Amino acid sequence: MMAVTFGIRYFLFAMADRIRLAPWLESSLKFIPPAVLTAITLPAVLLPKGDWHLSPSNPYLIAALVSLAAGILGRNLLLTIALGLAAFFAHRLLL
Repeated sequence: MMAVTFGIRYFLFAMADRIRLAPWLESSLKFIPPAVLTAITLPAVLLPKGDWHLSPSNPYLIAALVSLAAGILGRNLLLTIALGLAAFFAHRLLL
């Protein structure tokens, strides 16, 4: 199984520089990471316990909004993570 898995992955990595995609397809691939990240994150933020929780008492929502603002304004990944975590834990401890 290891040889099969390694062979499939190695083949794709080895051929990656030889395959040319259509320009429209290559430019559209840049949208995949934000779409996947959004699909993973939004359910965890908006549906923390299985049902909708859109209120200021949701620490995940508050932390996500603080992180979003920090990311847009600061453009610093470490600062964004630190402020999001600080907002989450402050909300959990204070409320």
